[in-house]
Amino acid sequence: MQTITIIPQVGIPDHLIGEVKSKLAYVDEAIIKAQIDESGREIKLELRHPMEETSLKHLEEKVQQVVSTMTQGAIQPKIQVLEDNMAVLTPYCNDPTEELIQQCELHGETAGVFTLGPMLTRLIEFFEENFITLAASFEAKPYRFPTLIPARYLERVNYFRAFPHSLTFATHLREDLDAIDHFAQHAACDESGHLNQPPESFAKIQTLLSPAVCYHLYFSLADKPLPGGKMVATAVGNCFRYEAINLTSLERLWNFTMREIIFIGDKDFVLENREISRQRMARAFKDIGLAYRVETANDPFFIGEFRKQAAFQSAFQLKYEIRARLPFKESTLAVGSYNYHQDFFGRHLNITLPDGSPVHTGCTAFGLERMAYAFLCQYGTDFKQWPDVVREYVYG
Repeated sequence: MQTITIIPQVGIPDHLIGEVKSKLAYVDEAIIKAQIDESGREIKLELRHPMEETSLKHLEEKVQQVVSTMTQGAIQPKIQVLEDNMAVLTPYCNDPTEELIQQCELHGETAGVFTLGPMLTRLIEFFEENFITLAASFEAKPYRFPTLIPARYLERVNYFRAFPHSLTFATHLREDLDAIDHFAQHAACDESGHLNQPPESFAKIQTLLSPAVCYHLYFSLADKPLPGGKMVATAVGNCFRYEAINLTSLERLWNFTMREIIFIGDKDFVLENREISRQRMARAFKDIGLAYRVETANDPFFIGEFRKQAAFQSAFQLKYEIRARLPFKESTLAVGSYNYHQDFFGRHLNITLPDGSPVHTGCTAFGLERMAYAFLCQYGTDFKQWPDVVREYVYG
């Protein structure tokens, strides 16, 4: 192991420290931990193994590139807070992860991939019941979507450019007897759990593991008029977003579950229903006793797209995040969001309104594992400390 310190050529503003830190995970495979001091003027990296001087120089160049690209010309967005319920008193202030592991409620299979036990499963079911009730209030049509998504679909909506770092690819062995037989005879994993097969054993990539739920619905509606000019749908699905060394406990998962309510129609229809969904969930969160706030935010765009796209989202208030309090580290965690995509999907996928103009879209989305984790960070694993409505659902 080796620890190095890098002084960025451009100071990192306070509001970008977290974003830059998260992107340092993708600079080099050798990085196992990244830290930025509070002033934004010192970066410390822990490396998997010692590196030669030439490699260290190249590593520093890449770090400087990340900092420069993300910070030069960046303007601190004005955060608008729509709801603030952070003052709710909650009885717990520790990270529940170790307790969950000891209670056999949480088992890590690999980075960002967990098996959940009975209590966690019932807790997630409780939150999803609330979201299903929300969907029912809009008479949302239920859908089921596949886990795989064609590469050509994501290319069509510029996902490769906006979020390349988070993609998870699916492939299979080539349809070749020699390749299949060689794999059957020699396949094994090394000490790090990596499969020892050469890349040429595998077929070209046609599909990926889906990064979002609503995309499947938009693709199913592509290249035709929207029936009736408006619709509301709901679905739950497995989503996959790789976050490298940022994958920690239930706070950040590679494989997670998302429930969405999706609005498609004209601008007024989408914005009105997004706002109604927020107001209805505010009442539900109050009953649950969750400490949280709702504020403007941006998606985790990749380095080259971050500054431009984040500023655009902030300026037009396209995304509001539900950020639950994590008392054990005086921080918050995004557990859901209220999103407005304008006519992006309508234009790129040629989904039209009766007058021929592109549809507008939006969605209300909740990360189910994150909801359960945030709740346990506030109320702990002792059900006697839980609000009655949650305890009665989980334990009867």
